[in-house]
Amino acid sequence: MLDGPYFDDLHVGHVLAPAPAITIGPGETALYQAICGDPLAIASSRPLAEAVTGEPGQVVNPGLVLQVSIGQSTVATRRVIANLFYRGVRLHRTVRVGDTLSTTVEVRGMRENRRRPDRPPRGSVLLGIRTTDQEGRVVVDYERCPMLDLRSVDETGHDDDLGGPDSELDLAAWVASAPHWDLGPLPAGEPWMVGQARRDPLRDTVSDALALVRLTQNQAAAHRDPARGLGGQRLVYGGHTIGLAQASLSRLLPSMATVLGWVSCDHTGPVFEGDVLGCEARLEGVHPAPSGVVMGLSVRVEAEREGTTHPVLDWRPVVLARA
Repeated sequence: MLDGPYFDDLHVGHVLAPAPAITIGPGETALYQAICGDPLAIASSRPLAEAVTGEPGQVVNPGLVLQVSIGQSTVATRRVIANLFYRGVRLHRTVRVGDTLSTTVEVRGMRENRRRPDRPPRGSVLLGIRTTDQEGRVVVDYERCPMLDLRSVDETGHDDDLGGPDSELDLAAWVASAPHWDLGPLPAGEPWMVGQARRDPLRDTVSDALALVRLTQNQAAAHRDPARGLGGQRLVYGGHTIGLAQASLSRLLPSMATVLGWVSCDHTGPVFEGDVLGCEARLEGVHPAPSGVVMGLSVRVEAEREGTTHPVLDWRPVVLARA
């Protein structure tokens, strides 16, 4: 099913054939760094990673871990039109260079969209995604909701309640996900008050979008073929925008140790190669953890193209940082 699946090829409980496993080696981490330029400290320095985590080996940037997981999940979304939301994204383990990731994708809900005369029929699918390492340990799990084409013009009758993105920020519930690390070697952060927004003065240009898609084995045609994109243009993979947003957050919060997960992630507009992205982060809450603090943030990204600015991302990560 290289040109699918379409919406009506799926059913609730369907577990798709998995994508090939991916070993994240030095080449993969170097290419990701070249594309996203994330200065996250423990992913940049092996000695620092070992001092902070107390374990040997270089740490893989959690952004790259998510990109690989999402790329492997595109066995269900080769014909994706848009990704409506992510929900419950939690990173359960620290991935080291040399680890191998495998991902399973299960259909958990389906809803056919309202028919309109100006477009082909389509439907939304709730996917449950779980990524494990070479020892079968869960690395990350979450749900995402893509919109897909229908193969047939006949109505399917699917009308499940798929819900929507999470909205509540309960940082106390995230403390159990925070590793017990020694954050003393990390840079001390400047005071950041809850409700305060910080704007990154360094904007960044989206480049090498195809390289990230290929690196992560993302099979969504809209990110490779202009004819399958929007208005004859390739759509930049949404995780690319998130990767640049995380790089911005690492600059704004140099005391950040790692990303624990996402409360939600909403792609509010399309991104294209060559767009210039600007980021602003607002601190939503702070909660003490056994090591450091757990922080909830709202990161908003806007893209400038042809002299106009468009909102493109509303991302709510939860991170562990030095107190």
